[in-house]
Amino acid sequence: MNDFDFFAGRWNVVNRRLVKPGEWDEFPGRSVATRHFDGAASFDEITFPTKGSSGLTVRVYNPVTRQWSIYWASSRLGVLDTRPMVGAFEGNRGEFFGEETYEGRRVRCRFIWTVIDRDTARWEQAFSEKGEEAWETNWVMEFTRA
Repeated sequence: MNDFDFFAGRWNVVNRRLVKPGEWDEFPGRSVATRHFDGAASFDEITFPTKGSSGLTVRVYNPVTRQWSIYWASSRLGVLDTRPMVGAFEGNRGEFFGEETYEGRRVRCRFIWTVIDRDTARWEQAFSEKGEEAWETNWVMEFTRA
């Protein structure tokens, strides 16, 4: 249940977000993460200074299913998305699945968390419009401990 303990602390973030096929927007971020419930919950706030926005993530571990539920809120929308991304870690890699709304339609979504070492981590988001057959990565965050 302590899978996100590595994330507690302050992080500098390099974001790469897909604008359109082959074109990426790169921008900085700063994140502060905390652990709760003896490691069974995690919270972080990320700010995007060049975008004028921020977001927060709440992660809660279910000891029965041994899975995490991840919830997101953005300062732009002012709402907590109650459709969780659900999944688990195996070693230093976590996979989480759910649904997102993209350009007005529902798509399958996948997060991959990779713990590289104590001071480095990576998060990736990908969408699939064909179930889980073909994934297109559309956002990557490279975390370095501040």
